[in-house]
Amino acid sequence: MDFRGKRHAASHNNFTLSLTITMHLQSRFVPPSLPGMYEHETLKKLFIVSHPLIQHKLTHMREKSTPKREFKAALKEIAMLMGYEITCDLALTTKTIETPIQKMEAPVLKDAPPVIVPILRAALGMADGLEEIMPEAQIGHIGLYRDHDTHQPVEYLIRLPQQSGQSYILIDPMLATGNSAKHAVDVLLRQGVPMNKISFMALVAAPEGVKVFHDAYPEIPVYVAALDEKLNETAYIVPGLGDAGDRLFGTN
Repeated sequence: MDFRGKRHAASHNNFTLSLTITMHLQSRFVPPSLPGMYEHETLKKLFIVSHPLIQHKLTHMREKSTPKREFKAALKEIAMLMGYEITCDLALTTKTIETPIQKMEAPVLKDAPPVIVPILRAALGMADGLEEIMPEAQIGHIGLYRDHDTHQPVEYLIRLPQQSGQSYILIDPMLATGNSAKHAVDVLLRQGVPMNKISFMALVAAPEGVKVFHDAYPEIPVYVAALDEKLNETAYIVPGLGDAGDRLFGTN
């Protein structure tokens, strides 16, 4: 075969591969099982995002000697890495674009990206990480603080974009008692967000908090980087990483 024949064969093979990819992407994208994430054996709808980089960075956040700047950077980076994992089932479609070489049917998100909803204040650092990979995503805010005596959430701010069918990712570094997470879901439901459009993402969870949350909302998936041992007598996660908000903002 001469050079022109080889070039023609290569072009034909490239066309066939492109056509195969295009036909595949025209259906809903169904990802393979991911080694970086698995569902807990007994706590259903609890997914542990076990990617090595996430675990490495989480260890650095746990260390009490980690300075504020590095704590903040790791929080953003972990949120970004977890974001890649938990958005793996976003639906794809195609659109016609033109590369410098030719036109093609290229994959794009079928729907608007999820709305990112941090539970203030500690989750603001996580929102930065998710927004890094989804810059078009709308951002909502739910302001809650925990009463130190009752350990119940106190609501002080609600700012949410208009609901238009997209999914919502609630985020908070800690899932401790589960009360704030449950309250945040209550807020979204009151605003008309369907339950099947809500997911929750945290860095560290306590079994007690997961139980409280799933007793109330068993169908909502929870994504965490680690399931820790327990809560202590003051409702902090053990071993945990301390008060994420204080470490993020340098307060006491």
